[in-house]
Amino acid sequence: MSLLFQLLAAGVVTGCIYALAALGFVLIYKSSRVINFAHGQLIAVGAFIALALTQRGLNFWLSALIAMTLTFFLGMLIERFFLRRMVGQPIISVIMVTIGLASVLDGLMYLTPYASSNNSYPFSFTGSVNFAGISLSSAELFAVAATLIFLGGFTYFFNKSTLGVSMRAVSDDQMAAQSVGTSVQRVFALAWAAAGLSAAAAGLILGLKSGLSLAGLAGIGLKVFPVVILGGLDSVLGAVVGGIIIGIVENLASGYLDTLVPGGGTGAVLPFAVLLVVLLVKPYGLFGTREIERV
Repeated sequence: MSLLFQLLAAGVVTGCIYALAALGFVLIYKSSRVINFAHGQLIAVGAFIALALTQRGLNFWLSALIAMTLTFFLGMLIERFFLRRMVGQPIISVIMVTIGLASVLDGLMYLTPYASSNNSYPFSFTGSVNFAGISLSSAELFAVAATLIFLGGFTYFFNKSTLGVSMRAVSDDQMAAQSVGTSVQRVFALAWAAAGLSAAAAGLILGLKSGLSLAGLAGIGLKVFPVVILGGLDSVLGAVVGGIIIGIVENLASGYLDTLVPGGGTGAVLPFAVLLVVLLVKPYGLFGTREIERV
């Protein structure tokens, strides 16, 4: 029973990080209906910028702030120079642009000395907390707290701020929002910038918890696909719920099923099995907007 509770706790920690990473998908899709296949690379870029700055003697927290700021503007630049030109083009063309962008970012990161090896930040948390037989490291507790703060901040932004309401309006009806003076292009740029910010935050938290490798960080971009499909591509709440569910499923599979399967790996496979089932049974996810087209 103690193993079960330990796996559940670890699943919640993993799920919170997945939720933060998935938030970037949701922000972009919610405003522009674009699925960003380069999101994992944005996560890696933010994490490696902070690593480069800390290895040059800069304070970790200042490095983290600079990394999030730079990826914020990187997301804005990507929208301005690549995605804005694709407005009105077939969706497959837009998807291919984001896939090509992922390859370019991968190639640029491989030119740095950090991408070909496993790295860690000079700063680290020490100690752990034990409660009712469950042990969580300080890094894991920080990951949960930081994720909740970011998700709470984005929720407040969408519900209370003028720009957040504008983004929701554009998501619901671009033409109607434009008719009342909302700049759709500005909203798209802000969505990509916010996605870059959340990606950097997820990369920083992953780096503190598990170390930094390009394959691991960029791979998170694909790992969160089951999260956003389960929760709903256009739902912030869905990203949170889906992230926690997938995190728990992944850890339970690793804890119980890997011993039964030669070679293990069930924790990496089972979330994608969940994705397939959701697509067959409830393709709009738990909280996604169901669209009905009448012809």
